[in-house]
Amino acid sequence: MKKCSIGKKIGMTQLFDEKGKIIPVTVVEVGPCVVVQKKTMENDGYEAVQLGFGDIAVKKVNSPMKGHFAKADVAPKKYLKEFRLDDISTLDVGAVVKADTFAVGDAVDVRGTSKGHGYAGTIKRYGQHSLKDTHGTGPVHRHAGSMGACSDPSRVRKGKRLPGHYGCAGVTVQNLVVAKVDAENNLIAFKGALPGPKGGIVYITDSVKA
Repeated sequence: MKKCSIGKKIGMTQLFDEKGKIIPVTVVEVGPCVVVQKKTMENDGYEAVQLGFGDIAVKKVNSPMKGHFAKADVAPKKYLKEFRLDDISTLDVGAVVKADTFAVGDAVDVRGTSKGHGYAGTIKRYGQHSLKDTHGTGPVHRHAGSMGACSDPSRVRKGKRLPGHYGCAGVTVQNLVVAKVDAENNLIAFKGALPGPKGGIVYITDSVKA
């Protein structure tokens, strides 16, 4: 069965393998997640499960969502995410998905929201070169520079890399390997870095390219 879960990024640290080699890892609190809803082929045309993660006070939930959670007979959850699976027969509404769903050596894809940098110029946003800081360049050595040609096409082409909002975008990191699983504390260490800040929510699924 395809594996999936929701987690919260704790931060980065390092582990050591049998040969003493350092492995940079990102620690994620994975679950416990509860199955809030099941989508079936008969009723919805596809099979999927909706997982809930993170407790939230009842007074912070609106009336439609209160009914949604009451129908599933589960406590209100702060984060909901639907995952399409090949086989959902083993997951019933109310079932709990924990960190031990994954094992050491599993290859996974992790999706999160990258850190926001606000309004940024082309040097920070795209890594472009700056102008020379000497010979009268003046206060514009970090500007975008020339915008295009002369009379043809007489406009700035679409897709021109310009200053703007940088970050706060969905990012998926593929083929990450599970380095360690702490089932007792619902923690998983993934080799490498994950998108987003500490405390950010990430969505974990089996790797599609493994």
